[in-house]
Amino acid sequence: MSVWCFTGIVAGSFSGPPSPTHNLCYAVCGKGCRHQLKTRTLAQSRRVAVREDCMTISRRNFARLAATSGAVAVASPAIAQGAIKWRLASSFPKSIEGLWGAGPTLAKYVNEMSDGKFTVHPFAAGEIVPGLQVLDAVANGTVECGHSYGGYYIGKNPTLIFDGSLPFGLTPRQHNAWYLYGDGKKLMDEVYDGMGVVSIPIGNTGGQTFGWFRKELKSPADFNGIKMRVAGFGGKVLSKLGVVPQQIAAGDIYPALEKGTIDAAEWVGPYDDEKLGFHKVAKYMHLPGVLELEANNGLYINKAKWAELPVAYQAMLRAACAYALMEMLAGYDARNPKALNRLVAAGAQLVVLSPDILKALRTALEQVLDEEAAKSEQFKRVLENWRAFRAEQHRWFWIADARAEMSVYALTAQ
Repeated sequence: MSVWCFTGIVAGSFSGPPSPTHNLCYAVCGKGCRHQLKTRTLAQSRRVAVREDCMTISRRNFARLAATSGAVAVASPAIAQGAIKWRLASSFPKSIEGLWGAGPTLAKYVNEMSDGKFTVHPFAAGEIVPGLQVLDAVANGTVECGHSYGGYYIGKNPTLIFDGSLPFGLTPRQHNAWYLYGDGKKLMDEVYDGMGVVSIPIGNTGGQTFGWFRKELKSPADFNGIKMRVAGFGGKVLSKLGVVPQQIAAGDIYPALEKGTIDAAEWVGPYDDEKLGFHKVAKYMHLPGVLELEANNGLYINKAKWAELPVAYQAMLRAACAYALMEMLAGYDARNPKALNRLVAAGAQLVVLSPDILKALRTALEQVLDEEAAKSEQFKRVLENWRAFRAEQHRWFWIADARAEMSVYALTAQ
């Protein structure tokens, strides 16, 4: 037996033997009368409905009821006006299903949890707005929500990079720890709130490669003059070594490499990079992926639209995002090893960055972070919190995971 509250949301379902205590609930009958449902004790075999406060629907009462219903409709549009339909603009093309897939996953589970009353329709990059304009489209109300990566928008606010990925930064596990237990959520919510946006983590690619180059990099000097597609703070860091960074959407990277407009590109990792064909025009894949140990991406929601949602629907979005994040990370972890084998078989050459290059990159990163902190009090506040948390995490993971994993991997490779 289901019991409905006055907003139309199921308050609870009752089945099986009666409760040993008296359970009270309220329902509304078809005639507008309020009933109290009283469950008898175990010794009694059935429920009885006790009628109380029954209203006679006179013209005057009907008018009052209509006025009240109108007020409820304003307060709870999802219930009074039927199903909610949202559009989700993605920064990613459908061909990159690892990233694109978070949108359809969200839509599927929100639809199922709401019994079809709340639907989200995902649109690929370019179908409503260009991939790099998703945040703007959400903030100005062109769409209700979007799926994107914070690093694309550091021109608006550099602090957004902490919600995406930083060179020599955090792994997905470390980022989740910072976000949930290290004030990360609180700090990033303040940033998005100033833009009129609510952000919920919806995906993470996990560890990435450093990038694809036409030639092998042997020293820091080899970076000078290279035109490279690179997003986020990676471009700011590499520019310290003479790289000319370019921010290009996924579908435009291969043509740019093929035409020589750029000399190198960083995207995600073996599985996506294979699809985009980078190895055919820039065969040197460099490792390790210190520019991005992760790539956290978010569901951006227009702040006003979020406020209109019933709390239950907000919870559905959070739950669906949590599942989509886990699914994306698992998908990349499962697919990347097989893709790497295929890439090597197709002629890709793996190059490990030298200690001198890694040291130069780390030095450049800290310089960039200090420079940004000097310009923005908000960036400085987040950076101080993030740096302290990163130091603790890196020490712990070096003692625990890293040493154990390298020991295990070394034996597995034999």
